[in-house]
Amino acid sequence: MSNTLPKNFEPQQVEEKWYKHWTEQGYFNSTPDDRKPFTVVIPPPNVTGVLHMGHTLNETVQDVLVRKARMSGFNACWVPGSDHASIATEAKVVQLLEKEKGIKKQDLSREEFLKHAFEWKDKYGGIINHQIKKLGCSVDWNRVTFTMDDHYYQAVIKVFIDLYNKGLIYRGARMINWDPQAKTALSDEEVEYKDIQGKLYYVRYKVANGAGDESILIATQRPETIMGDTAVCVNPNDERYQHLKGKKVIVPLVNREVPVIFDEYVDPSFGTGALKVTPAHDINDYNLGLKHNLPAIDTLNEDGTLSAAAQVFVGMDRFEARKKAVEQLKAEGLLMKEEEYQTRLGFSQRTNAVVEPRISTQWFVKMREMADDALNAVTSGDVKIHPEERFLATYKYWLENVKDWCISRQLWWGQRIPAWYLPDGTFVVAATREEAFQEFQNQWAKAGNQSNSTANDHSPFTIDDLTQDEDVLDTWFSSWLWPIEVFNGISQPNNPDINYYYPTSVLVTGQDIIFFWVARMIMAGMEYMKEKPFEYVYFTGMVRDKQGRKMSKSLGNSPDLLELIDRFGADAVRFGIMISAPAGNDLLFDDSSCEQGKFFNNKIWNALKLLKMWETNGIASYDRSKEGFEKATFAATWFQARLNQVKNEVEALYKEFKLSEALKTIYSLIWDDFCSWYLEWVKPPFGQPIDQHLYNSTLDYFEQLMQLLHPFMPFVTEEIYHHLRDRENGNDLAISQFGDLGEQQAVVSSLQDNVVLLLGNSLKDAITAIRDVRNKNNMKPKDAIKLYIQSDNQKGYELVADILAKQVNADEVNFVADAVAGCITTVVGKDKFYIQSEVAVDANVQKDQLLKELEYQKGFLEAVNKKLSNERFVQNAKPEIVENERKKQNDAAQKIKAIEESLATLG
Repeated sequence: MSNTLPKNFEPQQVEEKWYKHWTEQGYFNSTPDDRKPFTVVIPPPNVTGVLHMGHTLNETVQDVLVRKARMSGFNACWVPGSDHASIATEAKVVQLLEKEKGIKKQDLSREEFLKHAFEWKDKYGGIINHQIKKLGCSVDWNRVTFTMDDHYYQAVIKVFIDLYNKGLIYRGARMINWDPQAKTALSDEEVEYKDIQGKLYYVRYKVANGAGDESILIATQRPETIMGDTAVCVNPNDERYQHLKGKKVIVPLVNREVPVIFDEYVDPSFGTGALKVTPAHDINDYNLGLKHNLPAIDTLNEDGTLSAAAQVFVGMDRFEARKKAVEQLKAEGLLMKEEEYQTRLGFSQRTNAVVEPRISTQWFVKMREMADDALNAVTSGDVKIHPEERFLATYKYWLENVKDWCISRQLWWGQRIPAWYLPDGTFVVAATREEAFQEFQNQWAKAGNQSNSTANDHSPFTIDDLTQDEDVLDTWFSSWLWPIEVFNGISQPNNPDINYYYPTSVLVTGQDIIFFWVARMIMAGMEYMKEKPFEYVYFTGMVRDKQGRKMSKSLGNSPDLLELIDRFGADAVRFGIMISAPAGNDLLFDDSSCEQGKFFNNKIWNALKLLKMWETNGIASYDRSKEGFEKATFAATWFQARLNQVKNEVEALYKEFKLSEALKTIYSLIWDDFCSWYLEWVKPPFGQPIDQHLYNSTLDYFEQLMQLLHPFMPFVTEEIYHHLRDRENGNDLAISQFGDLGEQQAVVSSLQDNVVLLLGNSLKDAITAIRDVRNKNNMKPKDAIKLYIQSDNQKGYELVADILAKQVNADEVNFVADAVAGCITTVVGKDKFYIQSEVAVDANVQKDQLLKELEYQKGFLEAVNKKLSNERFVQNAKPEIVENERKKQNDAAQKIKAIEESLATLG
């Protein structure tokens, strides 16, 4: 590559160049081979629009894991795709058709509507894929899957039929959740409950044939449902209502007589202790109705308007009808009072419409039968959840209390339920019309209706009499097969891909779909593969703005991903989202973290430019003794030790899925240790050549740093990797293997890593302290000093004396056994540094500084002593924590001693 480098890192051209190169080289493609697979399936984003910041976090986490696995020798396979999202997509398509083409859904045939829906999918699916590419995600584009692909569609139908034949799917009339806006049933998990401020309305129900104006007072939140009342219920132990046994009351607004029933379900202390019973519009009322054989009067249409059965306010929206009902009750003298009331209300997760309980004939899955295996898979540790402490209990609670799953949706977009009906309402479940007809024929024959002739000659119905169920299946009923069917595991069992890639390695997803998707995928995996679908589940946190609000389109607080990438570059955006994302916890995101990522890009870019400048100035080779070699190359020896230390730390953090912490550790290593310290320590005098050993080591370290950082920031690292050395075709960072990178020119030293690291820390502390003293005493950078060191580790400081002298501008470094008079004194640990300068020094200033430091150290030591004197702490804390506190205690005591000795020399 050319050594002519731009002033700053320019991400746009670099990103497009490298992503194209990686994909053309096929680095992201995977086929089964002899390597161990590392398989990740993308949580398929809905095909309803663009990726939001939650997707950005999720996709970045997955890419970090996949790139790390690919660079660690695994056959990494990351499957991309999208979800058809029945409710959301159908609503978008309906809205688009009405707004842009003036077409209403009801004016189209099902086939015509589906054609428009697939056009929508092609447009927005392409947008999502474009965003995934822009983010740098290393997905296998040969494996893109959509939940309405032909093979996937057939797999879903196959599973439905299988579960039905096993008795795990049934059709029946039950109280379900109804979305009046989408006009479809919802599962319990698709209803979000919110605390809102409502009202209680106290309404008089007159007693039929009662004396005078006798009535019973009932509190209700929903006066618009009064017309569906079929009883009034009170507690049998409530003395206030004993006289109403066997009597009836008159339902206001419609003047219908209904019985007074008695049931312990009613809480006498709530409201007035009397409950209006509306079986068609409340699940608890529905259950009471079943128990007491009450009729159910459905007063609402599917769009939330009042039906003819309501008798009054027919065709009016339910909330408008509430206002009208209140007005009429007031006018008739039946509304006694209103009061504010805190309540919980269910909202559709898809449309945010207030959900209506409704009796409806739907299809259901019996979940209890499949829940135990899914629960055991996690509690046994076969599937490991991260972070476990936050989500294991939630997972267990849901599965232990699981309810049957309503899977039918009154929509056209989705997998159509494979049930076929005769005109009399009888039905069979079959994949095709022909199979259904044959099944009806078989049933007819078994009933004794067949002679010696064929069934077709004598059956009272024809194939044309069959009609298919109009409903489609819940989107989650397709996506629970995702880890299996992306490898055709249902449609083509035992194929090479499913046998190699399943079970997958890690599922990365949001905590908000632990029930919708994670638990159900485990159920499907145990049912159809007899094995878990993934080994690990990593739950990301919720992305929130800096005010703590969940990012959403409705609030307008979620930035546009492509706009962020245009402003900062993909690496900076990836850095920004990851540095803010502690494992499993919600994260506060704003643009400043992307700005930090951009600064980081330029920091390492400037390090590259510095190295290229040294290269231009020349490289020199020196013949040294062993001692001279170790002294001249200490900086490289130290950084090698620090690099090894961080590699081990990062590897441990990967295993715990602490990716944000891993990035912070790498960031600190590069920004602080490499750029701020190491490069300064090895920098040759201006215009002079750099030592060959140091240059080769620096190149090697730079490469290893880029390799460590690559999973997080792939573009800038690949670009710098190719600027560091000339590369043969195919020598790319994206497929480099950890432990086998570059020319491995690391300096060989006899010094132990732990000794080197401690000496390196002492050197950094000494440089920082001496520079601080220079600043406080108004010494200009060009003012040279003489430095005297009083330390038990003289041999160590002799090794780094040249670096220390260069960093603090000391023209002499001497070692002394006693205090040096007339100098500025600073204490680092238990070592003393005496600074001699031609600049006049005020002894009182020195004394004040030392006294302040002494006061701080005494306070620190007191706090440590207090902790160590606590028997509970010493007994319960981990041994390494206690040992660390004792080390702090000893260090503080040594430093106090050194400061007091320094103060004594000042008088």
